[in-house]
Amino acid sequence: MSIKKQTICYLGSGTWGFALAYVLAENGHSVTMWSRDSSLSEELQKTHRHPKLPGFQTPPSIQFTSDLKQALQGADVIVESVTSAGIRPVFEQVLKCGPVDCPIILTSKGIEQKTGLLLPEIISELLAVSESPLVGALSGPSHAEEVIQQMPTSIVCSAYNPEVSQLILQLFSTPTFRIYPNADMNGVCFGGAMKNIIAIACGISDGLGCGDNTKAALMTRGLHEMRKLCVIKDCRPETLNGLAGMGDLCVTCMSRHSRNYRYGRLIAEGFSPEGARQKIGMAVEGIYTCVSVRELGRKHHIPIPITEATYSVIFDGLDPREAVKALLQRAIKEEHL
Repeated sequence: MSIKKQTICYLGSGTWGFALAYVLAENGHSVTMWSRDSSLSEELQKTHRHPKLPGFQTPPSIQFTSDLKQALQGADVIVESVTSAGIRPVFEQVLKCGPVDCPIILTSKGIEQKTGLLLPEIISELLAVSESPLVGALSGPSHAEEVIQQMPTSIVCSAYNPEVSQLILQLFSTPTFRIYPNADMNGVCFGGAMKNIIAIACGISDGLGCGDNTKAALMTRGLHEMRKLCVIKDCRPETLNGLAGMGDLCVTCMSRHSRNYRYGRLIAEGFSPEGARQKIGMAVEGIYTCVSVRELGRKHHIPIPITEATYSVIFDGLDPREAVKALLQRAIKEEHL
């Protein structure tokens, strides 16, 4: 599956972006990574080592800059790894630099607050179309720490235009980075967003010492919440049975690499929600998405008790033990799958 060398503008210089840029560079592509943090860009350009991923050095074909116009110059493809809250403002800056007519590949996971838009929907709106044929996405169970070590990883790609899906496969595929195409763009992106909330809940549960039985229940009922809510975004519920749903849910709820899981665990161990966020020192997407998902659930009158309890712990100061007790005291109903 060969493809000519591409010039990639990579937006965001976090650990996930760093790992994927490494994959692109190893596949022979020229990558310029942009960050709004000029000091980070200068450090990366000097050392080619990320402070959060010690021991790994990128190939010299990756360049780093905080000059957005420089990063965009001559780009054949734009790849994004900013935050879900940062998607709109970053791409507003991109469009101020000039029109975009190249593929845009999204790798962040989230849902916009107030609008309830998935990330591809935000980009399409900014490009003034309903479903932009330029937009594709990567999602699924994957940690930067393992991808950059070339540990076997399987994820999902999707796009409104099948040609963009094929481009993603060609750009990123390696012997250890396996990508499955899935035409359900909304389902792929929704699963990757909402599982972060369930991971926070699982971190809280483990931090309280509730055990594996509790976590299994949270993950299973959490997947049920995801399936109930996804239909309002025109997702196929069965998509959430695959890598973009159950697969990503497993890795995020159980891994020491998961920021969302660690965030919940720190809260259960006595940190305040803000203190836990600062302790992690990187974006915890489930915090932002918890607000968005709660808004969607309430707007469409869909009960999502795990999400509601997680929100109350993060934003209302509810004691994590009281949150668990409230979930256990809910009326028992027949299990529907």
